[in-house]
Amino acid sequence: MSAVLVDSIRTYAKSMPARLAVGCTESGRRWSWAELDAAIDRAAAWLVDRLGASSGARVATLTRNHPNMLVLQWACARAGAVFVPYNWRLAPAEIAALMADAAPSLIFHDTEFTVPDYPAEKLLLADLETLGTPGTRAPAAARRDWELPSTLLYTSGTSGRPKGVMISEANAFWGATNFALGSLVSYESVFLCDMPLFHTAGLFAAARVPVQTGGTVWISPGFDPARTLARMADRDLGITHYFSVPQMATTLWQHGDFTPEKLHGLKLYVTGGAPNPKAQVERFARAGIRFSDGFGMSETCSNFAMPVLDVERLIAKAGSCGQPLMAVETRIVDDAGADVAQGETGELWIRGPSVTKGYWNQPELTAKAFAGDWFKTGDAALMDADGFYYLVDRKKDMYISGGENVYPAEVEAALAELPEIAEVAVIGVPSERWGEVGRAFVIVREGMALSAEQVLAHCAARLAKFKVPASVVLTDSIPRTASGKVQKHLLPRD
Repeated sequence: MSAVLVDSIRTYAKSMPARLAVGCTESGRRWSWAELDAAIDRAAAWLVDRLGASSGARVATLTRNHPNMLVLQWACARAGAVFVPYNWRLAPAEIAALMADAAPSLIFHDTEFTVPDYPAEKLLLADLETLGTPGTRAPAAARRDWELPSTLLYTSGTSGRPKGVMISEANAFWGATNFALGSLVSYESVFLCDMPLFHTAGLFAAARVPVQTGGTVWISPGFDPARTLARMADRDLGITHYFSVPQMATTLWQHGDFTPEKLHGLKLYVTGGAPNPKAQVERFARAGIRFSDGFGMSETCSNFAMPVLDVERLIAKAGSCGQPLMAVETRIVDDAGADVAQGETGELWIRGPSVTKGYWNQPELTAKAFAGDWFKTGDAALMDADGFYYLVDRKKDMYISGGENVYPAEVEAALAELPEIAEVAVIGVPSERWGEVGRAFVIVREGMALSAEQVLAHCAARLAKFKVPASVVLTDSIPRTASGKVQKHLLPRD
């Protein structure tokens, strides 16, 4: 059963062998389903020869986005190995620590990256296509049970040390199924993947989903606003789906080459990874771009989606991440684990077949993350009367000012209304009088002017007094992870 459920490529290679499966935006090279299947089989057979069948051995990458990363990930699944894509933007010492944690047997890398000294065989990713013998296949028995880890994703580390999330083929299948059912995905869909393939948004939401549904995915080396706009406007490429974090959407909108018409070929633009400001959803949707915010995590894959066929309702519910998808159960609970009333804020808990079994080599952290079979997301959320969920903020980002809970995402959403602001992040900082008060870090759009006083006046007109930041820092940069999330723990609090 698992061989059918987790290997859509084998099915499509038989039913539509000549149809385009994967393309490389830089080289223009294309893989049909038959070619992709053959490339994966060849690599899988080589892995079995090198590591043994069903070995569970880790196979790591330290590379920029390339279709060969997808080939290697699926080859690991067929060979019974575990795929571990490392974030190449990390410092060498950080990567060395992750290698010590996962203990990979093989490391595929690009020539531009220096692989830390570690006792593993090192190969170039480009050489993957020459390894093994053409026409060979890994034996079906080499696969591991689809509930066992097949991919190890290290979280982006917005709060400190990354954690290795164990993702099985079952998790990946159900997560991709959820995304597809909530995002108008079919075999006619064409995705553009700019998100990094060492992150769940790239590897699963933007790449696994079209591969699993028989669509097409174009892999780019990374996000570049000018090139991304040109590709989405290219009717020959025919991009129908694009996934990004909200900050990337902001960057596209503010780019000098942007016009809404360039994105009118999209069937759906999906965002996730952080709360999407209500003002931004309305801005895109009213410009004729079907724009939907969802929710997912490395630990849970895709979980929520908006009613994308009803544009007016989508606009009316702007700021929501939607409703739970098919293979998801949810709760919103208080600190004692009791369900809160409708409209009240609590922590979002999730369970279902897309949810990880835990963290690699960290049983204590795994136990702390679960209440029975419920995964505790750490996100503060609420549900309205229509069953739509709203991510208020990360629970740990909330601060208490004068006895009142303040969620920075709410303040950030208010500031997103200001056209002069390119980026903003709000944190709580110590205060002798109030315990904590807000501090807003603001990047002003190039060519525009904005003072701290104007920022505070805007907040005062839209927010309760205790939510208005006590200070504003005008800055040139805000630290972000490779996937675009703000690293609030790096912002100065003194």
